[in-house]
Amino acid sequence: MRHGNGSGRRLGRSTAHRAALFKNLAIALIEHDQIETTDAKAKDLKRYADKLVTLGKKGTQAARRLAHAQLRSEPAVARLFGEIAERSKSRSGGYTRVLKLGPRVGDNAPMSVIQFVDKPDAS
Repeated sequence: MRHGNGSGRRLGRSTAHRAALFKNLAIALIEHDQIETTDAKAKDLKRYADKLVTLGKKGTQAARRLAHAQLRSEPAVARLFGEIAERSKSRSGGYTRVLKLGPRVGDNAPMSVIQFVDKPDAS
């Protein structure tokens, strides 16, 4: 039987390693508004990051504690609940986008950029 299989990619990592990977990728995305990673990681990170932005939009103390339990980074949680939640308050979902890049030079892995849809202009 395949109960519980298929809800996400394993990415060749243990459960704890995968959780740490997404935590670190989410912190980097929150800090920089855009990161470059492999296509598979970006697609899975999209689900993780969108749930965090939804917590940020709630703005309650309980939501802040849940976000801090996942991220363990006070500056990232503060930015998530401040700037990012403020920018995303008019959206009802789909806070991130994944844009495909070409293959990586070293191993030909498909690369993507994941960014917040409402990221401020670099100008």
